[in-house]
Amino acid sequence: MSEKKVERRELLRPLHLLGIALACGVFAAAVTLVSTGAFTSRVNAMIANGTYEGLTPVGLGLVVGGGAFIVTLLIMSMLILAVDPRQYDEATVERPVLYDEDPEDKPAGD
Repeated sequence: MSEKKVERRELLRPLHLLGIALACGVFAAAVTLVSTGAFTSRVNAMIANGTYEGLTPVGLGLVVGGGAFIVTLLIMSMLILAVDPRQYDEATVERPVLYDEDPEDKPAGD
């Protein structure tokens, strides 16, 4: 019974990561759609007539948005793995987390 109770904030952390990655993917897809002219009548007429060559703007937007989602999720997950949160639960951090320890912080016996 001495186990620490898991907080709701800790349980929802993966959901927050997915939400941020989804927002990045949707943003990348929207930028791709606008930049390829997916909403113009000329492009839509070419797609309807079957004269549009290559990947349609909607298909390209889905590919770019999915890629951005995966890359964002991977990068954020790797950044979270870089720091051990148990090490800093009780202590106040007064230096950057990823820097090496100062020689004066080490015990004299080492």
